[in-house]
Amino acid sequence: MVKMSLDPVQVKELNVSPSPNGDSRASWEEEEVEEEEEDRLGIATKTKPPKPENAVTVAVSSRVLFRTELEQRVFEQKGVEEYLRYQIEHENEPFAPGPAFPFVKALETVNARLRELYPQSEELFDIVLVTYNHAHVGIRLINTINHHNLFIERFCMTGGSSPIGYLKAWQTNLYLSADADKVREALAEGIAAATMFMTEKLTEVSESQLRVAFDGDAVLFSDESERIFKAHGLDKFFQHEQDNEDTLLDHGPLKGFLEALGKLQKKFYAKGQRLDCPIRTYLVTARSAASSGIRALKTLRAWGLEIDEALFLAGAPKGPMLEKIRPHIYFDDQMFHVEGAAEMGTVAAHVPYGVAQKHNQPQKPGARK
Repeated sequence: MVKMSLDPVQVKELNVSPSPNGDSRASWEEEEVEEEEEDRLGIATKTKPPKPENAVTVAVSSRVLFRTELEQRVFEQKGVEEYLRYQIEHENEPFAPGPAFPFVKALETVNARLRELYPQSEELFDIVLVTYNHAHVGIRLINTINHHNLFIERFCMTGGSSPIGYLKAWQTNLYLSADADKVREALAEGIAAATMFMTEKLTEVSESQLRVAFDGDAVLFSDESERIFKAHGLDKFFQHEQDNEDTLLDHGPLKGFLEALGKLQKKFYAKGQRLDCPIRTYLVTARSAASSGIRALKTLRAWGLEIDEALFLAGAPKGPMLEKIRPHIYFDDQMFHVEGAAEMGTVAAHVPYGVAQKHNQPQKPGARK
C-alpha cells in the first residue's frame, strides 16, 4: 500500500508575425533591449525564467519535491512555532529528494535541449515552488535547491493560505501537491492537478528523456464513459462506446497538460528530432482496444494530439506495464491503480476527478478502467 504521508498577467497584443520557433519577433527585440540594459547594469544572468504567458508552468509543492516527513511530524505534534524554530535551526541541512524530484530534473533536461535548438525562445518548462510555509523557511528551501543544482527561481510561500489564486496568476499548466484538498480546489478552478504520495520503492527513470503516462477516462477524457460503466456495467459500456465511436469524448482535467507537452514535442520534430525527442507520452488504459479503444484514439486525433505509445490493457493490472515504461509520473483517477503502480515502484499521481471518486472499491478483473 502507498504510504501517504492574482489575476492573470496582462499581455499587450502586438500585430506581428510569429518567428519559426513560435515566438514573435517583437518579443525577441524587447528581450534583446532588456538584456542589453541588464548587461550595462551588470545584473544579467546566464539563464532567466520565461514569462508565464510563454512557458509551460509546473507548480510543485515542497512536500512532493523534497522529503519533509520529519518536519511534517514536528508541525503536527508540536505546532507551528516549534516547526518554524526547527526549520531555522536546520536551514543549512538540505532536504532529500521527494517523489517529484526526478520529474523536475527531467523538465530541466528538456529545457536544456530546447535552449540548444531555440536560444531565444521562451517556450520552456517553468517550475514554481509552492509551499504553505512561512517565509522564514525559505532559506532552507533555497539552500536545498542550490544543493541539488535545480533551476527554480519562482517561489510562492503562502504562510498557510491557499495557493490557488497564485496558481491562476502564474497561468499554471500543472500543479502537484501532497494536499488532496488543494488539488481538488485547483481542479475545480480548471487547473490540471494531481496528488502525489511518498513511497518506499522507486524505480530508476531516464535521465535524458521525460516520460509522462496518462490514464484515459477522467484524466485525458471526461468521465462520461466511466459513468455508463458504473451505472450499467461492462456490457452496456462496450455497447455505448461502439454506438458513439464517431462521437468525440469531452476533455478531461489533464488534456491541457498533454497539449502543452505536444507543443514542445513539435519544436523538436521541426528540427528533425522526432526519433530523438526528449519528451515521450503514453496512454495506459484498461479500455479494450477492439471494443472501446477506437473512440479514444479518434478523440485524440481530432484534438490534434499525438500519443507516442498507447497501451490498451483490457482490465489487466497497470503496474507491470508501468514498470516497463518507467515514467517519471503516471496520472490516474482511481487510487486502486495509483497504489498498484506505486507498489511496483512507479511514481503515480491521483487525479481526484469524476464519478470514480464515489466508488473506492477495487474493480473486478475485466473492468474497463
